[in-house]
Amino acid sequence: QVQLVESGGGLVQAGGSLRLSCAASGRTFSSYSMGWFRQAPGKEREFVAAISWSGDRTYYADSVKGRFTVSRDNAKNTVYLQMNSLKPEDTAVYYCGAVLWGRGEVAATQYAYWGQGTQVTVSS
Repeated sequence: QVQLVESGGGLVQAGGSLRLSCAASGRTFSSYSMGWFRQAPGKEREFVAAISWSGDRTYYADSVKGRFTVSRDNAKNTVYLQMNSLKPEDTAVYYCGAVLWGRGEVAATQYAYWGQGTQVTVSS
């Protein structure tokens, strides 16, 4: 089992940057594929980015490709989401999720563990 805690959200102007972190508990973090999802008010949770358990494969939603970068540091039990060139439509609560021995899943239903979320607000 793994527990996840996101941080790094906040208020930023359009065109700005933020880096989200997701810290995981437990000694088997390197066995989990990690994903980032977001949910805006009145909308369903949507896929943003994912990284395989080994870190050698990454996946992105088309809406963030070229602007966001997912990475992980297994020594620190942490996954990151670097967000550049932020747009108002990126405003949402961002969640990280974990899948044991995953490959970078894009469907939220495949994730067994979730953090509590961190709010990202981009002003125009």
